[in-house]
Amino acid sequence: LAGRSVLVTGGSKGIGLGIASVFAAAGANVAVAARTAADTDAAASGLPGGKAIGVTVDVSDPQSCTGMAATVVDAFGGIDVLCANAGIFPEAPLATMTPEELAQVLDVNVKGTVFAVQACLPSLIASGRGRVILTSSITGPITGFPNWSHYGASKAAQLGFMRTAAIELAPHAITVNAVLPGNIVTEGLAD
Repeated sequence: LAGRSVLVTGGSKGIGLGIASVFAAAGANVAVAARTAADTDAAASGLPGGKAIGVTVDVSDPQSCTGMAATVVDAFGGIDVLCANAGIFPEAPLATMTPEELAQVLDVNVKGTVFAVQACLPSLIASGRGRVILTSSITGPITGFPNWSHYGASKAAQLGFMRTAAIELAPHAITVNAVLPGNIVTEGLAD
């Protein structure tokens, strides 16, 4: 991993920061992407090892994802690994969930995954060894959790995307995989 370029969306806290830290300790150049510059800069400055930068992004916006990928390419010369980790999990009981609450979760968790992969695709192809790792969840594809039906649906959708993207991108020597954590003690679960 030494010298390779890694982009971690949702990388300023929790699981994403853990992922970024492991890559940085292995000598990778790591870009930490999240919604606010203060969070990304703080996370990047605290990483061990190689070169690290913070990148501000709204993964639900394809143009923002394109800008994120361009920033990483400018800084590191390419992208070898994309960890599409950005995700949200606000509670919303099914009986009272609003269309806006549903859309917000699907926009970040599903569309954000697709948009991040699309934005990084030219660089992943150019790498000749591109790797995509999605952070899905056991909630949705394996189990359920009260008040997270929209989240569960989004995480199951990521796995459907993963399977087809893996087939489409295999001819370019790009692998697409997912990790499915359960509850991890992070800032997001503090409540």
